[in-house]
Amino acid sequence: MPMAPQPTPEPTRTEPASTEASAEPRGMAAARIRFGRVLRVESGDFYLLLGTTLFLVVFGLVMVLSSSVVESRIEDGGAFVQIGRQAAFAAVGVPVMLLASRMPQRVWMLLAWPALAFSCLMQLLVVATPLGVEIGGNTNWISFGGFQFQPSEMIKVSMVMWLGLIVTKKQAQLGDFVHGVLPILLVGGGSIGLVLLGGDLGTVMIMGAMLIGALFLVGIRIRLLIGPVLVAALLFVIVAFSSENRMKRIMSFVQESCTKVDVDACWQIQHGTFALANGGVFGVGLGNSAAKWSWLPAAANDFIFAIIGEELGLIGAIVVIAMFVLLAIAFARVLRGARTPFGKAATASVMVWVIVQACVNIGVVLRVFPVLGVPLPLVSAGGTALLTTLFAIGIVLSVARNPDGGGSGRWLRLGAPAAAGAVR
Repeated sequence: MPMAPQPTPEPTRTEPASTEASAEPRGMAAARIRFGRVLRVESGDFYLLLGTTLFLVVFGLVMVLSSSVVESRIEDGGAFVQIGRQAAFAAVGVPVMLLASRMPQRVWMLLAWPALAFSCLMQLLVVATPLGVEIGGNTNWISFGGFQFQPSEMIKVSMVMWLGLIVTKKQAQLGDFVHGVLPILLVGGGSIGLVLLGGDLGTVMIMGAMLIGALFLVGIRIRLLIGPVLVAALLFVIVAFSSENRMKRIMSFVQESCTKVDVDACWQIQHGTFALANGGVFGVGLGNSAAKWSWLPAAANDFIFAIIGEELGLIGAIVVIAMFVLLAIAFARVLRGARTPFGKAATASVMVWVIVQACVNIGVVLRVFPVLGVPLPLVSAGGTALLTTLFAIGIVLSVARNPDGGGSGRWLRLGAPAAAGAVR
């Protein structure tokens, strides 16, 4: 018996996804791709320099608080007035540093000449008008409406940008003394000379080291720099012995009278030594310094390292020195990685500025150098110095972000599966 034919089954139909359902994943994927370039991966040199700088700033705020409470109470009427000012400058300086780190090098080159001209004009007002304020025998401050700042610190930052610009423009002539090196020395030396008119020999020495050191580190042959160095050394000696106040400080350093307590020239350096000796290996404890009770002048400024040695002992002093060594390594790594003349010159000048000044400050406290009156960078009290130093380090951070001078960099892609974890 024949079987009845079976009906042919209809093919299964797959309903197309709705337009709304399919559009949502595509939109989310596009959003993930657009979101993929928001996290920038900086170099290790960038984070090493940034982290070391921030550590020294925070540590400096702690030590300024500890070392200034007595002097602040006596001079300003409140124990926390000086630390309040320092914290305010740090609160401004750190964002300024981070903002500067995002600027391309061409911005600094555009600002170089105007910044140098303005800062020199401010310094001229210090030495040539009644606006200049004398502190500690040096006329290095200017006062506007009760607010005081140091134009010499502004000149330091301006020289960083200007050296980067001029080395870039004269790259092909740096082997020629007359057409390459001499114009740089004349303009830079003139800026330093304005500070010298105010009598601040310590700052002049740091700025001179910046100028010569940066030129040497960017590759100028040492034979072209020997003559300028000798002339600068001779001028330094003449100016040093032309002031009675500086003569006393120099003689207190070399003579035997500082082996005993001298209430005049030897007082500060002697009590700095007493503070270090009192600290021993482990220190007397944070906040327990005896020298800050009006025994040690400038305890929160030029001699803050003595308070560090007293309160935190030899261990604390070694930690501070180690942090500046780490800072020098960070600068050197950025300098090695810089691929533009501006990046090399700017990084070299900031490195010489910060590290040489730290060595001079610590050396003064340890009686390696006579008293020169320069603060410990990033640590000592002093708003103008802190702000300008952070700004200068921000310029170096901008070189670390973009060693080639442009806006390129490495980015971490997020969100899109194909780009997850990719770094370029």
